[in-house]
Amino acid sequence: MPGMDYEAAEVKASGGVVWRPAVAGGVELAVVHRPRYDDWSLPKGKLDAGESWEQAALREVDEEVGLACRLGPELPPVAYTDNKGRAKVVRYWLMEPQDARADFTPNDEVDAMRWVDPGTAAELLSYPHDVALVRAAQEHL
Repeated sequence: MPGMDYEAAEVKASGGVVWRPAVAGGVELAVVHRPRYDDWSLPKGKLDAGESWEQAALREVDEEVGLACRLGPELPPVAYTDNKGRAKVVRYWLMEPQDARADFTPNDEVDAMRWVDPGTAAELLSYPHDVALVRAAQEHL
């Protein structure tokens, strides 16, 4: 969204579309299941005080799926009104793990993580804006 004022949003969050080469060719994307919402989504979370959007994206992916990643191109942001009526913006980056064999450990926020091909990700993800991000990511992959 060109010209959009990210800083004006009351709730700011960042996340990643994490990808790795698939063994059989093509790519796989990391999707996460959040027990609190019983949904499948992309790893993301709110910015901490003093943290940049990019720092938050890398930290949240590391916390949620246990992968230290490198930032790739930024993908289209998602803006919506959250369940408390606040304006929320989530910025996403395409990310590649520095070590794709990291161990995922279930936690309170994320109880499952799966590597799936983009088509399966689009079917599994609970929100249309996440599916749109998968499509945007595919243009870069």
